[in-house]
Amino acid sequence: MRAVTCNTFDGPDSLVLSDVPAPRPGRGEILVDVHAASVSFMDCLLVSGKYQLRPPTPFVPGTDAAGVVAALGDGVTRFRLGDRVACGNWFGAYADQMVVPEHGAALLPDKVDFITGSAVRYSYGTAYYALVVRAQLKPGECLFVTGAAGGVGLAAVDLGRHLGARVIAGVGSPEKIDLVRKYGASEVIEYNREDLRERIKAVTAGKGVDVFFDNLGGGIFETMTRLMNWGGRILPIGFTTGNIPSVPVNLLLLKNYSIVGTFWGAWMQRNPEESALADAQLFDWIAQGRLHPHVGQTLPLNQFKEGMRLVTDRLAQGRVVLKLR
Repeated sequence: MRAVTCNTFDGPDSLVLSDVPAPRPGRGEILVDVHAASVSFMDCLLVSGKYQLRPPTPFVPGTDAAGVVAALGDGVTRFRLGDRVACGNWFGAYADQMVVPEHGAALLPDKVDFITGSAVRYSYGTAYYALVVRAQLKPGECLFVTGAAGGVGLAAVDLGRHLGARVIAGVGSPEKIDLVRKYGASEVIEYNREDLRERIKAVTAGKGVDVFFDNLGGGIFETMTRLMNWGGRILPIGFTTGNIPSVPVNLLLLKNYSIVGTFWGAWMQRNPEESALADAQLFDWIAQGRLHPHVGQTLPLNQFKEGMRLVTDRLAQGRVVLKLR
């Protein structure tokens, strides 16, 4: 089968498209014929040796996919051959077939196509875990999302709007403003051009934000530690700036706010039944038209390097998806 393979941790340019043996599902696993696979920032970090997980090489990158169940391992009870699924694992999606644990897949509603389905679990799953489970976001609260036009950020904007929050979107360039407004942002801050501190004070009447969903880290995170409302929650999602910030803990005491860990992948593994319920809820909302996953670019598998470049250079709006079938 066709598969993108990582032989060394030297980044996306070192990856190759090759022919490899098809995998086989073990106990509690399913084999999926991949129709579409989305590209995440985690994929790019993983093949560059910059993620906390380092699989043995060679391996096939790719966390999120959608396709059709082709084989069942022993003990699988939730799926049947031919089921349409959205699925994921730490790696394996950039290939004609991938193996995933049973708890790492969700039935894909008939109204949701494979390309859209591949763009949901990682991005909307992270947003759901962060906003619903960890922050317990309430209607009327003020939510600030950085990296708001990217895959995870735009999912947070979309879900935050659906949950009744007042959403402030942070973007790095003007061409992303229209998209985040379309997805529900009532205010947009272009933080490479505007004074973040003054804009947050202005749009919150000096109170600060209730929930801060941060994809960037670095100086923006440090600035926001002084701009939280009483009882607020900071959600560190990622560090795409490459800078992991530190926080003076007296700031938490003064405003009684919390910094809440939000590692969706670990939660999914530790709480598979709860994660499966979250998947089902998200796909139900998508099928009903209440949430709208955005795929900005669709590319064939042999253009995987271009897809990863769009993500690493922060040019992607929404998700980038590789189409395999």
